[in-house]
Amino acid sequence: MAITEAVENYLETILILSKAQPDVHAIDICSYLGYSRPTVSIILKKMKEEGLVSVNGDNHITLTDRGREVAEHIYDRHTTLSEFFMLLGVKRDTAIEDACKIEHDISDETFDILKQHYKDLAAQKGKK
Repeated sequence: MAITEAVENYLETILILSKAQPDVHAIDICSYLGYSRPTVSIILKKMKEEGLVSVNGDNHITLTDRGREVAEHIYDRHTTLSEFFMLLGVKRDTAIEDACKIEHDISDETFDILKQHYKDLAAQKGKK
């Protein structure tokens, strides 16, 4: 299974949910993403087979090291791009929506340069 945009979204969702609550279940992912239980179950099964997530006897979903690495990479892109766009004056909802679209397709090279510009600009404005 390739790490597609959909898989990245699932992994990022599991990461976000795991930061907000002690246990993540398939129903939590369904609620967060607005997907049906069968859809989520199919993807989770494939992600488990690929070693991206593990599911224990209580159906708690956790990221494997590999899954966490992908999730944190995408989450960093999402948060950095969102914050950068807002710092430039883009409305919060638009910034978050646009970051979601871009985070999966932007090259590492371009993202790294944008991230550095964001850090420089934030430092100038006293934001970080």
